[in-house]
Amino acid sequence: MELEQRDLSSMLETAIVAARLAGQRAMEEINYIKVSIKNSNELVTQADARCQKIIIDRIKENYPDHGFIAEEGEEGRMFKQPPRGQDPLWWVIDPIDGTNNYAHRMLFFTVSIAVMYEGEPIVGVIFEPATDSMFTAVKGREAQLNGRRITASEEAIDKFASVGLESHFDNGAPSWACELMERTRFRNLGSTALQLAYVAKGSMVATIANTPKLWDIAGGIAIAQAAGALFTDWQGQNIFPVDLDNYDGHKFQIITANKKVHPEIVEMLRH
Repeated sequence: MELEQRDLSSMLETAIVAARLAGQRAMEEINYIKVSIKNSNELVTQADARCQKIIIDRIKENYPDHGFIAEEGEEGRMFKQPPRGQDPLWWVIDPIDGTNNYAHRMLFFTVSIAVMYEGEPIVGVIFEPATDSMFTAVKGREAQLNGRRITASEEAIDKFASVGLESHFDNGAPSWACELMERTRFRNLGSTALQLAYVAKGSMVATIANTPKLWDIAGGIAIAQAAGALFTDWQGQNIFPVDLDNYDGHKFQIITANKKVHPEIVEMLRH
């Protein structure tokens, strides 16, 4: 199949509506949170599954034959439903990215939705309910925040630059992370998707993550790349296309950064 711009625009509109509905539900439930532990090392709330159902139900109204990969499935596993038609289109969904924040009533959380085609993200939406911020992108067009164009910065790594760092390091912070902590205003917002969106709008020069899964990054990568940022694994290699038929929830190591900073960070992580 060949996707036209009107197809992409239609999917983007569906994603925006679904993200807003889910984000509104999350805000309604934030003062009534019930928390449990998933897979012994992750928190999950009743709102995660409810918001995911809202998103999938809304998408299926328009695209009943598309595939789905989403965070909240049965017994702590991911939810996966392959496409039923001939078109290899998958919706990749994180109903609440930043669940740990959300579970503690911290407002740094987002709804992340992507559409992937032939293993590549072609539509991305990240909605931050607390600030009513809607980040959007369609492949081949500009990235936007609430309808206005955003672009990655041209700022270098220095004492005024913000770099997003993940907090999951099994054997302590590596030397490169300590170097970035010393050279920048390093940040961890607790939402990989939000940090990717912040690279896209120029608020961060880079974000580096060690343990995200596909639903954490798919929407944000579509937006960051449309904004002119570069995205690779820690070795500077492409992650996409991803084999979605066989994706099992494995983690990625990612660097997303503006064009000035990306090569420097790749070199830093190689040492």
